[in-house]
Amino acid sequence: MRGEHPGRAAQPIIKVTDLAWLEFAKPDLDRAETFAHDFGFTTAARSDDALHLRGALPGTHCLVIRRGPLSRFLGPAFQAADAADLDRLARATGHRVRPLTEYGGGLSVDLLDPSGLPVRVVHGVTEQPAQPLQRPLTVNAGPAAARVNATQRPPRKAAQVERLGHLVLSTRVFRRALDWYLEHLGLIVSDFLYLDGQRDRGPTMAFIRCDRGNDPADHHTLAMHLGPDTGYVHSAYQVADLDALAAGGEYLRERGYRRSWGIGRHIQGSQIFDYWRDPDRFMLEHFTDGDLFDNTLEPGWAAMSASGLAQWGPPATRDFLGTRPSPGLLRQALAALREDNEIDRARLLGLMKALNS
Repeated sequence: MRGEHPGRAAQPIIKVTDLAWLEFAKPDLDRAETFAHDFGFTTAARSDDALHLRGALPGTHCLVIRRGPLSRFLGPAFQAADAADLDRLARATGHRVRPLTEYGGGLSVDLLDPSGLPVRVVHGVTEQPAQPLQRPLTVNAGPAAARVNATQRPPRKAAQVERLGHLVLSTRVFRRALDWYLEHLGLIVSDFLYLDGQRDRGPTMAFIRCDRGNDPADHHTLAMHLGPDTGYVHSAYQVADLDALAAGGEYLRERGYRRSWGIGRHIQGSQIFDYWRDPDRFMLEHFTDGDLFDNTLEPGWAAMSASGLAQWGPPATRDFLGTRPSPGLLRQALAALREDNEIDRARLLGLMKALNS
C-alpha cells in the first residue's frame, strides 16, 4: 500500500552475495561433530579449539563451532562481492578491514547490528572444491515415465548437506534491524508479515534475499521477526530432494535426535522443510525445492499466523514456535515490555494471537 516499507534501501553501502558461514560456541566439540555428521555435514578442518564444517557444493565452510564454556550463537558471516566492498563498508562504518588468520584465511569487517549481534562481512576466504553429490531420485510424475523397469530404494542415511541456505533471527528492534541490513548489506525483502489488525503499524517479520541483479537468489538468506527474545532462531541447509530429506530424517530419528517440526512445505519461500534440534537445542532445518527470485520482484504482504507458515504438513509445534510455557518465556516478555524497543502490549498480544492461530 502507499507509504509502506519499500523493502529495499535506495543507496545501500554494499550488496553482499550470500551467507558465508555461521559461528557458534559449544563446550563439547566431539558431540557437536557427531551430530554434524549425522545431519549431513562433513568436517573441513578441526583443531583443539574450533571445528569447521562444510556442505558438498563448492564454497567456503558453512559452520564454525568454537570451543567455549556455554553453548551460544556467535553471529553470521556474509560474503562480499570483492575486496573493494570491504573497504567501502569499513569507511562508511568507521571500522577497519582485518585479516582472518584461521582456517580459510581471507579478509573481514566486523560490525554489530542494532540488536547487538556480531555480523562479519568477508572476502577472499579459501573456497573448497565440490564433493560428489547425493543424486536426486528420478521421479515418474503425471503422464511422463522417466523410470521404467527400475525401483525406488532411497538409502536410509544422513541427508547430505549441500550448502547453507538461510538464517532466522528474533529481535526486539525489528524495524531498526531490518533497515540496518538493507542499508549496510544491500539485502532486499521478498515477503513481509504483519500482525492481524495492525498492518498500519508496519511489518513484524521479513524474509530477505540477496540482491544479485538478474541472477536469481534464494527467497530468503536472512529472515527476522519481532519478538521478546533476541538472537538465533534457526538455520537451514539444502539437501538434494524430498527423499533425501525424509530418509535423512529417519536416520536422525533412529539415532535419538528430536524433530521440532515437519515434514511440510512452507508458503513464503515454498521450501519442503524438516526441523531438528541438535544436542545443544539449536534448531536446524533440512530444506529442498525453495523459490529463487531476481531483483525485480516487489515484496509480498501477508498476515502472520502459525497456520500460515505451511501449505501442507503437521501443525506447527510449540517447540518450533517458541511458545511452550516456561518461566524464561515470561521473563523475556516482561523484560521486553520494560525496555525501550518495539515491543508494547498490543504488539505482544498480537504476536501471541498470531502464534496460536
